[in-house]
Amino acid sequence: MYPIQVGNYDFKRFYLWLQYYDKLPAFTEIVIEVFYPNNMQADGLVMFNHGFLIGTDFLFYPKLLLSKITNQDTPLYEINPSWYYNYSQAAIDNNWALAFVTTCHQQFDIMPWTDLGGNPRVGQAAYAAASYLIRYGATYKYQDDAAVAKAKFLNSDAAKNNSMDNRVIFAGHSVGGAHAQVAASGFDALQRIGAKNLMPFDPIFYNREFIPDHTPPLSEWSASMRAKPAGLLQLSPVDGAGGRTVPFMAPGMKPYREYLSGVNLPNLMVTGACDSACLDAANSCPPAWIDVQDRSESQYAQMAYSNSNSWAATCMVERGSHCGYLGHCNDLCKEADKKSKCESSVTPYAAREEEFHFTGQLLDHYIRFIEGCDQANCTFDDWKNGSLIQWLNKEKPEDSGISLKPLDGSYVHFSH
Repeated sequence: MYPIQVGNYDFKRFYLWLQYYDKLPAFTEIVIEVFYPNNMQADGLVMFNHGFLIGTDFLFYPKLLLSKITNQDTPLYEINPSWYYNYSQAAIDNNWALAFVTTCHQQFDIMPWTDLGGNPRVGQAAYAAASYLIRYGATYKYQDDAAVAKAKFLNSDAAKNNSMDNRVIFAGHSVGGAHAQVAASGFDALQRIGAKNLMPFDPIFYNREFIPDHTPPLSEWSASMRAKPAGLLQLSPVDGAGGRTVPFMAPGMKPYREYLSGVNLPNLMVTGACDSACLDAANSCPPAWIDVQDRSESQYAQMAYSNSNSWAATCMVERGSHCGYLGHCNDLCKEADKKSKCESSVTPYAAREEEFHFTGQLLDHYIRFIEGCDQANCTFDDWKNGSLIQWLNKEKPEDSGISLKPLDGSYVHFSH
C-alpha cells in the first residue's frame, strides 16, 4: 500500500507475519498502522496498544475462509485502531510518529481476533513492531535495502545524543494499557520474564510472499536497532488474568509491573471515576487502582508499592469513562461502561467529548516532556516536577475541559 499523504504526514498500513520465538511453530498475522512525517525525520515514536473492543467480528471465520478463496485481505486487516485513537495532532505538533499494531491474538479458539487481557504476547508484539519500524521503517520489504532506505522515518542524525535514539513511548487503552506495561519493560526484561512465564521472546518477522523470507531474530539485532522505552502511558488499563483466561497461556502482566516498579521510567496511569471496566475487580483482575488505604491488590500498587523508588504516577478523571478516550463511538465499548461506578446523576463522558480531547493534550505534553528531558540524565525529581506533571496536577488542567479527582490530597498521586 502506498502512503496516504495528509499535509506533512504520511499514513501507511502494511502486513507481516510474526513468530514470537524460533523454537515455537506458532505464527500470528500482524497489521501495522503508522503516521510519520513525510520528510522522514521523526524525532520519536509512540507505539499504541488498542483495547479488545475495537474491531471484533463474529463472522471472522467465514470471512477468513472467503478471503482465502477470493485472495482478498483477511478480516483482521479491516481493523483500524487509528480510527478510534486518532491522537495524530499530538504527534504532528512534536514531529513524532504514531503507530498501532494489530495481531490475531487467539486467546480463545472461538474468538481468535480478540484479547480479553492477561496475554503478554500482545505487549511483546508491540515491542517487536516498534523495533521493526526503527530498523526497517514503514515497509514490508525488509529484504530490499533500497525500499528500507526510502521507508525509514526516524531521525538518524549521527550528531544526535545517543541516549535519545530509538526512543519510544509505549501507550495503550483498556487491555492495551496493560499490554503497554509489557512492551515498556524493554527487550532484556521481555526475554527474561517471558522465559520464566512460558512466554519465550525472540521474535522473527516474515513477509507474506509465497515462499516467505524472514528477518534475523531480535536478539541478533544490535541495541541501536531495537526500541528503547522512553515512557509508559496507560489509559484505564485492564488485565484479564485471573478467572477469565487460561493461566498456562496467559499469566498476566503482574511480573512486568513488578519489574517496572524498579525502573527509572516515566510511568503514568490515567483512570476514570466512572470506569467500572478497569476499577472493578470483577472486570479487571487486578483493578487498575483501588481508592482505599490498602491498595496492595491493584495494578498501580504492583508498579509503585513494591519498590519505594518507583516512578509510577496516577490520576483520575471526574466523569471519566472507559470509552471517553475514543475519537468515535463503538457499540461494543459502550458495554464496558454500562455498570458505571458513578451515581445515576452523573453522566460519564462519551466518545469524542472532553475526555478524548484531554487525552490528545496529555499525549502532547508527554512528548514535550520526553523531548526536554535527556533520558540518560533524567531523574525522578525531573519527572515529578516536570512540565507534564505541572500541567496535569490541577483540578482543571489548562484548556483540557476536564476535572481531576483528588487522590490523597493531590491530583497526581506518586508512591513517594
